[in-house]
Amino acid sequence: MARRLKRTGSATRPAPVTVRALIARGARRLTQARVFFGHGTDNAWDEAASLTLHALELAHTAGDALYARPVSAAAAARATALIGRRIAERIPAPYLTGVSWFAGLEFAVDARVLVPRSPLAELIERAFAPWADSRRVRRILDLGTGSGCIAIACARALPRSRVDAVDISAAALAVARLNVRRHGLARRVRLVRSEHFSALKGSAYDVIVANPPYVGARELKRLPPEYRHEPRVALAAGARGLDSVSVILREAHAHLRPRGLLIVEVGNTESAVRRAYPRLPFLWLEFARGGGGVFLLTREQLVAH
Repeated sequence: MARRLKRTGSATRPAPVTVRALIARGARRLTQARVFFGHGTDNAWDEAASLTLHALELAHTAGDALYARPVSAAAAARATALIGRRIAERIPAPYLTGVSWFAGLEFAVDARVLVPRSPLAELIERAFAPWADSRRVRRILDLGTGSGCIAIACARALPRSRVDAVDISAAALAVARLNVRRHGLARRVRLVRSEHFSALKGSAYDVIVANPPYVGARELKRLPPEYRHEPRVALAAGARGLDSVSVILREAHAHLRPRGLLIVEVGNTESAVRRAYPRLPFLWLEFARGGGGVFLLTREQLVAH
């Protein structure tokens, strides 16, 4: 009769992977795949952390102890799969998580709107100082609002102000409406569907801030594949990238109050703007956190030129 052998020890289970190790693994994969960073992060670690914490349903604000937490095999598999989608489909991370940050505020985003990433956040956080006196700013126009991030950040930074948030896209305005409600600003941020100023007759503002389409045809073709997931209408601006900027420069003065400011982001199209409007006295702003291609003009300068 066969005997059963006694086990003299138990099988050693592998130690569970930690959150930090999982992020590090994801960062290595993203680096090796040479994905493009620029939709909310600028490096592999931050991108991997964003995707991993989302997959694990963990908050970014949980503190350093978060990174030492063990992760179950099932949770690790979710994070690995999400990183895999980021690599295989080249979808910007905020579209995978549904969340992006701007001026320290959280916003819902999807492929109906651009991923918030403008250097204008730094200027808005300062309430447009030193160029504007925040005590005198009562009306603000956000032209090309997309997710509503600029309009909402303005309303939070300047609590005495009212903001009109304009976009030509009804789909984008639906996302903006969701964010306005989330931030409890429905009474102070008005959403308007309009092509530039066409639906704003009679309205005048202390500050007009715009992040319009400004990508020229040649640059558009060379953009990394991540940009193909963003709405083309929010990027493409004709052969030289000036189609929308030209309208703004032509019509903004009629919607600015005396001493009002026009602040426009044009990104890499800065040189084309300079060449097209050599007589305009643009003030090109600088940002401590990086970024550029943002000009400022006063109403009086626009009228004079």
